[in-house]
Amino acid sequence: MNSRQRRGIILLLLSVLCAFGAFAGVLSVISDVNSKVGPEVPAYRLKADVAPYTALEEGQFEKIEMPKRWLSDNAVTDLAVVNGKIAVTQLKKGSLLQDDMIVKRPALANDEQEIAIMIDAATGVAGKINAGDLVNIFATFAAEREGDNAQSRIIVPNAKVIDVGSLTPLEPKDDDKRSSGPKTAVPITFALKTKDAQRVAYAESFAQHVRLALLPDDSPTTLRPGESTYTLEGDK
Repeated sequence: MNSRQRRGIILLLLSVLCAFGAFAGVLSVISDVNSKVGPEVPAYRLKADVAPYTALEEGQFEKIEMPKRWLSDNAVTDLAVVNGKIAVTQLKKGSLLQDDMIVKRPALANDEQEIAIMIDAATGVAGKINAGDLVNIFATFAAEREGDNAQSRIIVPNAKVIDVGSLTPLEPKDDDKRSSGPKTAVPITFALKTKDAQRVAYAESFAQHVRLALLPDDSPTTLRPGESTYTLEGDK
């Protein structure tokens, strides 16, 4: 073997050693990054703002991947947990979902049942009444016979709201002469005893209007005899 061949072999060996060194350096960098970042796990980010006490659905969130070490201990990594839950507070678009943002939907008592009615959004219900609130349900009735008085009644005091739906456009009724176009209404679901549920169903069918009055927290209404019914003539 001459000197030129020996130099070629030495250069080849040096090239191989440099390649191994570079490869080892890359592995070291990757190992260092992995040690700092760690494995990635799924997390869920809000696509849009969610109002307090709104029922949650899986479609409101988008799945992302994040390093596990960067997530808080109460971050949600399984979206199935939102089923049957509501938002505790206002949830902002882009926020990561966490356990303390959600609670179980209020449950029915043994003697209660769910009943939902459409409430005209123009009465102020939109954005002001949420699941968990107590409300008085008012209904106004026209006079049935000549000489009778129109009445406003509190048909159910202290009704418990368990769900508030989305604004829904409604076509005006044929006999509603004052309507000039579609109105918006909100489906409100209550937890009521049988008699109160019957009152609400009757009012939705036969009352001219059904309205809700939001009550302060922990301040239920106590009606005295005669206070549940009002007529204009009674103020005279």
